[in-house]
Amino acid sequence: MSRPTSKTDLTAAAAENYQKLNTLIAGLTEKELAVEFDFSADEKKKEAHWKRDQNLRDVLIHLYEWHQLLLNWVQANRNGEEKPFLPRPYNWKTYGEMNVFFWKKHQNTSLEEAKEMLEQSHRAVMQLAETFSNEELFTKGVYKWVGGSTLGSYFVSITSSHYDWAMKKLKAHIKNCKG
Repeated sequence: MSRPTSKTDLTAAAAENYQKLNTLIAGLTEKELAVEFDFSADEKKKEAHWKRDQNLRDVLIHLYEWHQLLLNWVQANRNGEEKPFLPRPYNWKTYGEMNVFFWKKHQNTSLEEAKEMLEQSHRAVMQLAETFSNEELFTKGVYKWVGGSTLGSYFVSITSSHYDWAMKKLKAHIKNCKG
């Protein structure tokens, strides 16, 4: 599926990938849920997230926290409070440190809590997307607080694209468990 460039495509891709993710999760075996993620044997998996996330909860919490970033950013800016997407002190060069902060913050969150949190945040993000027109989402310059991108690209990144990232990670873990 190509990257969505309209509100219709955004909502369809987000719903489809969220459903695919949930189907994949529902099919995980007890072993796949119990075994910690370990991608150290694959030298292609060099990005920090391959070491950071150690189980399904960590992946779900990562998605949840990025939903929160979007929800808080849009709400603040809609209310006239100029706020960057990434909270201070983080920026696009240091957001990896923010992801580690999220990971540490949720080490006592249960898998069930993480599932519920993600379900609620996904719903909130989709409801928020519905409050914008196609033009507001996918026309550059509509909101100066979005910068040189479109608001819709942020929604795509934290829904369908992020769900795809999570599925790739879970599939790699499933493959490792069978290996």
